[in-house]
Amino acid sequence: MTLTGLIRNDHAQTLLGLLFGIIFGFLLQKGGVTYYDVIMGQLLLTDFTVVKVMGSAVATGMIGFHLLRHFGLVRRHVRAGSTGSNVIGGLIFGLGFGLLGYCPGTVAGAVGQGSLDALFGGVIGLIIGAGIFANIYPALSRSILNKGEFRHQVLPDILKVNEWYVVVPVTALIVIVLVVIESMGL
Repeated sequence: MTLTGLIRNDHAQTLLGLLFGIIFGFLLQKGGVTYYDVIMGQLLLTDFTVVKVMGSAVATGMIGFHLLRHFGLVRRHVRAGSTGSNVIGGLIFGLGFGLLGYCPGTVAGAVGQGSLDALFGGVIGLIIGAGIFANIYPALSRSILNKGEFRHQVLPDILKVNEWYVVVPVTALIVIVLVVIESMGL
């Protein structure tokens, strides 16, 4: 099977997603962001480990994705959105994050390292939260979720520039922020 054939194979996509998810979880754990104290330190602005790990992941992922896209190995799938759905999603995410001290990615990594609070509070909380959201979704979709709709555009399309004119400066900005945070000892 060719690489292009592998990209279009749904089964292979699922397996690749699982593989990269496991690798991502492993790297989250190795980076120290699956520990409750580190996450709470980030929320209290006393420990910037999460910003450093996620900033480096965003910069690396952005360059990697756009290189793969440049060579035709991946496609971009941008969804339309709305202010309402972002506000509701942010409130749900923030509430769970603030109450438990984990986001969905770090809760999976914490379960993998054996953290019982993540297993019982996080996984059960994710299941209950998903169930509640699924039940109230019809009412939300008729009222607030579609307010302030915006098209499925990305910054290079909006600015009408080549994507690398956005990727390079944004990556440089992330690197500068990470260097400043590190130099300040945060």
